Amino acid sequence: MLVKEKTIKENIVKISVIQGPNLNMLGIREQNIYGGMKLEQIHEEMKKTAEAHNLEIDFFQSNLEGEIVDKVQECLGETDLIIINPAAYTHTSIAIRDAISAVSIPTVEVHISNVNRREEFRQKSLISPVAAGTIVGFGPFGYHLGLLAGIQILNEVKAMQEQQQAAQPQA
Repeated sequence: MLVKEKTIKENIVKISVIQGPNLNMLGIREQNIYGGMKLEQIHEEMKKTAEAHNLEIDFFQSNLEGEIVDKVQECLGETDLIIINPAAYTHTSIAIRDAISAVSIPTVEVHISNVNRREEFRQKSLISPVAAGTIVGFGPFGYHLGLLAGIQILNEVKAMQEQQQAAQPQA
């Protein structure tokens, strides 16, 4: 896991939240599974948490696989952490998996529903093996948990980098 050196020096941590297909329909679709909270409300709550931790956060949603791949690639050198809910692409997209793997940015996978208790085809994630961790089944609160997990991951990476720098001989 690499964290952009410039970001650590500037003390500005940037987080990109990437949302997959049909998540723009939250609050409308299958409320018995996904609840009544709209995507905009989830993002507003995440913004509040990010601001409280002096983090910069941006949001992206697309129903198109290629646009999600492009967004992941655009994060390289710009973003310290990705929080992603690839939605249905979780189970089908080698392209999104490969993009996450290629950029080597710590990534937290989030799912609103407990995919492990749903249809068999939803129980296999192609993304989980390349993510730092996965949060499932906590409803919209899962995004908050993902953000907190990401903050912890970044703190650990920063501490490890500081230890490595301290261990290097001074010129």
